[in-house]
Amino acid sequence: MSAAVPGTTTTSLATGLLVSDVDSTFLTQEVIELVADHAGVRAEVEEITTAAMRGELDFAASLRARVALLEGLDDSVLAEVRSSLVPTPGALELVRRAKAAGWATALVSGGFHEVIDPLAAEAGIDHVRANRFEIAGGRLTGKVSGPIIDGAAKRATLEELAARHGVPVARIVAMGDGANDREMLAAAGTGIAFRAKPALREMADVVLDGESLLDAWPHLEAAASR
Repeated sequence: MSAAVPGTTTTSLATGLLVSDVDSTFLTQEVIELVADHAGVRAEVEEITTAAMRGELDFAASLRARVALLEGLDDSVLAEVRSSLVPTPGALELVRRAKAAGWATALVSGGFHEVIDPLAAEAGIDHVRANRFEIAGGRLTGKVSGPIIDGAAKRATLEELAARHGVPVARIVAMGDGANDREMLAAAGTGIAFRAKPALREMADVVLDGESLLDAWPHLEAAASR
């Protein structure tokens, strides 16, 4: 599993490319809200998250505002958050089926490597691209370390991975739920809005409102035949 996308050189051909958002798509939860619970600021963070996912706030600015509320939090809480993650029903099976069929898989998230990476490794995900908390002296500083993974970065990652694995656009499937997923869904051959906000539903190729992410499987099968 690679934590970042190292370029566009083709390293292995794949049947297709499956790229998924994490918060409220691959997971039932919003990771930053779980962290905010430990800081006693969940309500404030939820309010900002909701507005950002509806497309009412710039994602990068909203992320900085949410992370700022976590300043001083002991980084030991991240392990507790990791232990509380709940994959969306069908998510792990979808990845297993995709990999068995020769697909490359990726999680591209506005969430955080520190929480997501162990789950991704356990699920057998090939690539993860996410944000990182800045941590100093064992505490969150209230800042993001490195470039912010926003909608444009999600799309760029999808395109880089498609080139790396030699996958044409027609065989790329992208899944998400919020406004910051619009660009990557637009760049995919099949863009799936999963239990999504109106800003994403209105432009997606497929809208899924069921409980299971495995409902996406027929769309992967269809894409593989193109």
